[in-house]
Amino acid sequence: MYYLAEMNNIANQTAKLNSLGIAKSPADTRVVVAMSGGVDSSVVAAMLKEQGYDVVGITLQLYDHGVAVQKKGACCAGQDIHDARRVSEAVGIPHYVLDYESRFKDSVMEDFADSYIRGETPIPCVRCNQEVKFKDLLITAKDLDADVLATGHYVQRHGTNDHGEMLKAVDQTKDQSYFLFATTQEQLNFLRFPLGGMVKEEVRKLAEKYDLQVANKPDSQDICFVPDGGYADVIERLRPGAGEPGDIVHLDGRILGAHKGIIYYTIGQRRGIGVGGGDPLYVIKLDPDKKQVIVGPKEALEISKVYIKEMNWLGCDDIPLEGLNIQVKVRSTRPAEEATLYAGGDGEDPYFVLLKPEYGVSAGQAAVFYERDKLLGGGWITKAVSSYAA
Repeated sequence: MYYLAEMNNIANQTAKLNSLGIAKSPADTRVVVAMSGGVDSSVVAAMLKEQGYDVVGITLQLYDHGVAVQKKGACCAGQDIHDARRVSEAVGIPHYVLDYESRFKDSVMEDFADSYIRGETPIPCVRCNQEVKFKDLLITAKDLDADVLATGHYVQRHGTNDHGEMLKAVDQTKDQSYFLFATTQEQLNFLRFPLGGMVKEEVRKLAEKYDLQVANKPDSQDICFVPDGGYADVIERLRPGAGEPGDIVHLDGRILGAHKGIIYYTIGQRRGIGVGGGDPLYVIKLDPDKKQVIVGPKEALEISKVYIKEMNWLGCDDIPLEGLNIQVKVRSTRPAEEATLYAGGDGEDPYFVLLKPEYGVSAGQAAVFYERDKLLGGGWITKAVSSYAA
């Protein structure tokens, strides 16, 4: 009898939860929606408003001056702030714009420039989520007495208010879990992702249903502060003189040519290196101290062991000494591969060993861990060990 009573009690509690997992009516549940001005976050705001929630829209002004203001598709440009404001007016929700330019420049843009100067390949969108959107914006949402912060990211959230879990989106072509690996457990408990169970076509149709002016707006493709992919120009502006010339050196020690700066090269690059003839050459390593671009055959890009730092772990259990079998993505565009993850210790950073080698793994990139579709966390790559012998 006690067991049945307890089960009924749990069922009654569950029945009282609204669609966001809060034990309140929608009208009594305040939701802050992070609005970028794009179709996804706009649909989230409209959908939650239609469901009866107390919705507040917030847009962060992160980069809104110079050439980026004129650039369509940049998530933080002036046009996008205008679009978010228009959507909020049409939906009938309050909308606020917060000036985070200084914070964004210090936490994201400066780190981006310094990372390239160190010969790394950074991912500023992850840093933005980690240091600004899911940190400062979450604090602001709580200051507004919000129950949750909702975004237009394509990931799924399962679990309770006390222990949320992040899973890949139903629409695998739009899945953004790779870029959200640094989300902490505390943040995840407060976050909601209403689009995670939808495909993009459904979201577009909802935008048309709600008669949103951004219904046909194209998705953002570029880094918001890097117009037309010209990242080297941004680095030069932030760090004048960063493009120092040096030698292009083969793995065997031969000097093959000269370059105008390591910031113009990435690990794994083949085209546009500046040397030709003979077998194909790839960028194997960047040495900022010697100002060298080191090139070699494709086989030299094979990586089996990778070290990471700043690991964020969302798994329920600790990583055992003998290692944990996981799947890992070392680039957002690559499929997850089988690997064994080790926690490190005694002065050694965490690392993982790939079951089969990956090509072109670079320091500064993110390594993101999964158990099938469940996000376990991730870290920043510090060193990739090649087994190649020249």
